[in-house]
Amino acid sequence: MQDGKLRNKPLVEALLELRWDLPTQVGSELPSDPHYRLLLGRFSERIESAYPFHEALPTAEIPDAMAANVPQHRFRVSRGAWPLIQMGPGIMTVNETNGYEWATFRSRCESAVEMLFDAHPSKGDLHIHSLTLRYIDAVDVDFSAESVFDFLRGKMKLDISLPPSLFEDDRVKSNPSAFNWQVSFPHQIPGGLLTLRFAMGTRSGKPGILWETLVQTERDSIPQMPLGFHIWLENAHSLTHDWFFKMIQGELDRRFSGD
Repeated sequence: MQDGKLRNKPLVEALLELRWDLPTQVGSELPSDPHYRLLLGRFSERIESAYPFHEALPTAEIPDAMAANVPQHRFRVSRGAWPLIQMGPGIMTVNETNGYEWATFRSRCESAVEMLFDAHPSKGDLHIHSLTLRYIDAVDVDFSAESVFDFLRGKMKLDISLPPSLFEDDRVKSNPSAFNWQVSFPHQIPGGLLTLRFAMGTRSGKPGILWETLVQTERDSIPQMPLGFHIWLENAHSLTHDWFFKMIQGELDRRFSGD
């Protein structure tokens, strides 16, 4: 969900994820970052004023050489509060939930990336190979009254179906008890893949649809970092924003807006 002005936000989480190359060390087949420990300390010093509460995640007990792209440390604005930043060998994320507003989230993402590069002890070795902007949203659905197929078709203009003949003899019920669907499309700006994922799930104990919208850019399409990051972020957000509001146009838009 990309608009903080919606009165009834469907947002579960918004997050930015950066991943960078980890070299394979001499005598080992596992990739690891020789700068990670120093980077972690220097980075935590730079974000301490904005994210003063530190949590060592259980994954921090895993040896660095076995924890590539796994967050090990979390930095919160206060105990148990959002937003937060996570870091591990080769990975950094910026995460927000109910308090999300695009302008504030954008500023936090840009600041985090700037401090990541500023903190790295050998900037020539920091090669970003993946940028992802991801939104996870949820909406309550009574599946006893409406099938997932009917909901997606009627509320989100997504027509997914199976041949009716499969259910003619009533040996199999036509209302599914589980659903998971994903599709990806290449995009030119900012470059990479846009992915939609839909699944039946629960939120706060209530059944519903969980859906993710991801814009991911990798390798040769990565802009010059960190200078080109703000343009990438704006373009990625513009794409997710456009798709989100086109898909909820109608009843869901009114529900989320509180009309």
